[in-house]
Amino acid sequence: EYLDGPRIYSCVSCRTHLACYDEIISKSFHGRGGRAYLMDSLVNVRVGDSEDRLLITGLHTVADVYCVQCSSLLGWKYEEAFEAAQQYKVGKFVCEKVKLCKENWA
Repeated sequence: EYLDGPRIYSCVSCRTHLACYDEIISKSFHGRGGRAYLMDSLVNVRVGDSEDRLLITGLHTVADVYCVQCSSLLGWKYEEAFEAAQQYKVGKFVCEKVKLCKENWA
């Protein structure tokens, strides 16, 4: 899927479009490789199998997320949160900043 407009994030490996800037919910997340963004949605990704993973904020069911074009691991999707305070993450994506590049930024 091609995203039209300014401020697009794409895969750093193959430049496939992944999200618009407006999809960012929070910039204060951390992934395996450092800073990451919590995003409302991503396009052009493949979601892997779900697994329970103990993260900084507790136990979650997550699924790794890959670029559909080059299969680079981008981050993960929250499938389930076991603590009430973490429910806002369910259905959202964490995408590592080092896996993204910017397109059409002024």
